[in-house]
Amino acid sequence: MTVGRYLAREICKPFIVVLSILAALFCSYSLASVLANAVDSLLPVSAIAEIVGLKLLISLEVLIPISLFAGVVIGFGRLYSDSEITAMAAISISPVTLLAAVLTVSGYMALWVGGLSLLERPWAYQQLAMLAKTDATILNVSALAAGTFYSGQDDGRIIYVTQRDGPGNAAKAVFVWLKYPDHIEVIDAARAKTVPGQTQDPDSQVDLTDTHIYDLGYAEAGADRAVNAGSLQVNPSGAAAQAPAYSTASMSTARLAAAHSPGTLAELQWRLSTPLSTLLLGLCGLPLSRVKPRQSRYAKFGTAIGIYSLYYLVCMSARSLVQQGIVPAFPGLWWAPALLGAAMLACWLGPAQWRRAALA
Repeated sequence: MTVGRYLAREICKPFIVVLSILAALFCSYSLASVLANAVDSLLPVSAIAEIVGLKLLISLEVLIPISLFAGVVIGFGRLYSDSEITAMAAISISPVTLLAAVLTVSGYMALWVGGLSLLERPWAYQQLAMLAKTDATILNVSALAAGTFYSGQDDGRIIYVTQRDGPGNAAKAVFVWLKYPDHIEVIDAARAKTVPGQTQDPDSQVDLTDTHIYDLGYAEAGADRAVNAGSLQVNPSGAAAQAPAYSTASMSTARLAAAHSPGTLAELQWRLSTPLSTLLLGLCGLPLSRVKPRQSRYAKFGTAIGIYSLYYLVCMSARSLVQQGIVPAFPGLWWAPALLGAAMLACWLGPAQWRRAALA
């Protein structure tokens, strides 16, 4: 048991380091993508942090397996490099002990990933959808810069300011385009200034001066209207945001199991396959970690990254084929983990068979 705990620690230490680095890189990328969007960059800091956090939670089902794979390769690579594995064999510690340690750690990680995929993944997507259509995504309209079209990816709004002397000052020649389910509203104002203290977000209410409003109806002919107002207060923040497009990722696992479309089948099999992939990747890391004494513990790290990248591409391709209905429910995307399992068995059994053949 002492040896097993020692081996588990050797896996967990590089695992934590790799997972922390990958999580930091992913958060940086997500933050950059949010700030690159003109509208999203004007969200409050709390809303931006929530979006990045939810995306990180979703990504853990991919980051944990690769971190575990790298942790096994690096951790046991150090043991091989420092000849500790040789010393363990000299005191009759069998390879089964090594396998048991990797299997234990990989099993716990697989349970973690399974919980993330089956429970946290749909919840996180639902929260992101709620952020896209509720007042939680209030714009800081006082920070709108002149000469820029502000439009969200799935928003129902476009905002343009022609002239502004600086942040917080009144904007001149303002154009607002709002899309509703049954009509489009276009607002043209000569001057716009935020009204503090009216709502929870002091910058959510905007006072428009010398305003022209054009209401363009969809269905009925002649339903268009034009209104002129000397002064008008509007909230261009989140009222016009539309519900996000239908996504199987936000469906609960129980609903996915009851549905029968190719899209829901692909999503369900993906969630069920992630813990299996985690377990297999952890076990594959052990034979891949074998290095010569005094060889760098990172000697096989590049190979491990290449193998994982190839496996991830195969899994995504298999998922896409199921989603498009090209591949039926069986084999579905299960052939991808089966290939990984076959490769793992080849790595484990191949050298022993070669040695027996050579002795014969």
